[in-house]
Amino acid sequence: MKNGLYSIHVHMLDGVKGRDSGVLILRDGRFLGGGPYFWSTGSYTVAAGTWKGELRTNQHTPFSDPFVRPLFGGREVTSGFSGTFADDQAEVFGTTLVGSRSLSFHATLKKLADS
Repeated sequence: MKNGLYSIHVHMLDGVKGRDSGVLILRDGRFLGGGPYFWSTGSYTVAAGTWKGELRTNQHTPFSDPFVRPLFGGREVTSGFSGTFADDQAEVFGTTLVGSRSLSFHATLKKLADS
């Protein structure tokens, strides 16, 4: 993974309805970023076109629609992921732990700028 600013698009798997988009700054094995409702920090390692890591995610703004139920219930969650990258794009699959429940996700990243 090259250092830089990336867009990220996350989709929940296994029949769970949920998605999110935002930006991440990746730099030397660490990252931070967020979007309109959540922020995350984490770390990653890289080896031969693959990468893996872990992150913590928190909600910074409540949803304005009273009918939207946040998957994380407003609490901090931890996630692990692994995936591949090439050039300025990456893909990961991961698992988020929400209390005692595991939620699977898929995310794609695209490099927007150097950092």
